[in-house]
Amino acid sequence: MAELSDHAGNLNLIAPILRPLAVGLEFFGVAVIIVGVVVASVIYLKDSCTTSAASAYLRCRANLGRAILLGLEILIGADIIATITSPLTWDSVGLLGLVVLIRTFLSFSLEAEIDGEWPWRRKWRESRNGQSRQ
Repeated sequence: MAELSDHAGNLNLIAPILRPLAVGLEFFGVAVIIVGVVVASVIYLKDSCTTSAASAYLRCRANLGRAILLGLEILIGADIIATITSPLTWDSVGLLGLVVLIRTFLSFSLEAEIDGEWPWRRKWRESRNGQSRQ
C-alpha cells in the first residue's frame, strides 16, 4: 500500500510539468499538420507548373500523408502523457485505448497509402530482392 501512495506522491510532483508538456505536444502536433498542408500545397503549385498534373497530384498526396502521419504520432504521444497525469479510471484508460487505436489505424492506413503497398508486402518484396541479388 505504501508503494501506491509513493507512486501517487511522485505523480503529484511531476504532473504540473507533464500537463503543460502534453498540451504543448498537442499544439505542436496540430501545427505539424497545418504546416504540412501549407508546404504540400506550395509544392503542388510549383510542381503543377513544371510537371504533369498527375505527378504533381501524387507527390502532393504523399506529402500530405507524411505530414498527417507525423502529426498523428505526436498527438498519440500527447494523449499518453495527458492520460498519465489524469486520475486513472476505466473510462480514461478505455478512452485512451480507443483514441490510440483509431490514430494507429489511421497512421497505418496512411503509411500504406503513401507507400502504395501494405508494410508486410514491402518487407516481403525487400527480402526477396535481397535474396535475388546475392
